[in-house]
Amino acid sequence: MTHQLAEHRQQFPYLEGKGYFNYGGQAPMPRGAIAAIQQAQDYFQQVGPFSNAANSWIVKETSLTREAIAAELGALPETIALTENVSVGCNIALWGIDWQPGDHLLLTDCEHQGIIAATQELQRRFQIEVSVCPLLPTLNAGNPTEVIAQQLRPKTRLVVLSHILWNTGQVLPLAEIVQVCRQGGGEYSVRVLVDAAQSVGVLPLDLTALGVDFYAFTGHKWWCGAAGVGGLYVSPAAQESLHPTFIGWRSITIDSQNQPTGWQPDARRYEIATSAIPLYAGLREAIAFHPQLATREERYQMICDRSAYLWQRLSALPNVTCLRTAPPQSGLVSFQLARGDQGRLVQFLESQNFFLRVLLDPNCVRACVHYFTTEAEMDALVEAIAAF
Repeated sequence: MTHQLAEHRQQFPYLEGKGYFNYGGQAPMPRGAIAAIQQAQDYFQQVGPFSNAANSWIVKETSLTREAIAAELGALPETIALTENVSVGCNIALWGIDWQPGDHLLLTDCEHQGIIAATQELQRRFQIEVSVCPLLPTLNAGNPTEVIAQQLRPKTRLVVLSHILWNTGQVLPLAEIVQVCRQGGGEYSVRVLVDAAQSVGVLPLDLTALGVDFYAFTGHKWWCGAAGVGGLYVSPAAQESLHPTFIGWRSITIDSQNQPTGWQPDARRYEIATSAIPLYAGLREAIAFHPQLATREERYQMICDRSAYLWQRLSALPNVTCLRTAPPQSGLVSFQLARGDQGRLVQFLESQNFFLRVLLDPNCVRACVHYFTTEAEMDALVEAIAAF
């Protein structure tokens, strides 16, 4: 496996000479994905980007991409809307609900600032109530499901959370949380919207079995695709009540006079208009690249093994404290320095060709390890941190 992993890693040309630990922000692409995008772009231009041949090609590309994503997520292709990123997917779900004054939205205290801002604007426009559920204290002790259950109200309509918390790396028991929301027994059926920025490409997933309503993801992080392609899973049951908010020619059906007659019969109703279609080939190639080394379950175990190794090495440093008191169950390893100068550390590390990120809440440094991160890479990082 060591030799296979080394050859596999060589397919990432931009990892050479770097200690890369920013997969939770944006991953480098494998050679095959880069080549697939270039080839698709060449073909698109050769046939004439606004031609009948191009239009037929676009239909095929979107269909193939939807199918590839669905197969990875344990979902049906008709439940996948193609978007640009996680934020777009979350906004589709947030704004498509028929909010009424007094409705309640429950948000965790570990969500991305973009999602927080969107819920604040919902609150302003529709006079809904937004409350924050304290999940951060459950990082090392406590039951996130029980905490969420205690925060549900008779008028709770939506719970917004992340499958893997982007700041601490905690993996939430999503199936249990969905079950609690189903049994809420309030005035409304409580839907669950998941920010899957840190889980798609990490966890082995079966969205149909999880029973989640909305699952927003991107291809440019752990899947190692290009920025600009993501998606939103909308369960068949949730499609019955989620209205399209962003509307374009991809959302609708038309008659012989080119007039709109209704919505697409599946999750395509949440798509909008022109997209960077050549990027789709790159995402498919990236998705197909990872199983060449190991299965989804094996790759997830490799990620956990590597994060445990880095966690152990960091925990042994005298002036470093990892946020988790046990090895993470994801690829995110967050830590703090005793003197608190996390920002200076990240700047210093980048000058040494190690790429990490500072987060502000909680104030920490986040290191991301993928299944192809090497022990040598992690050892060099720890030595650089010790030198700082």
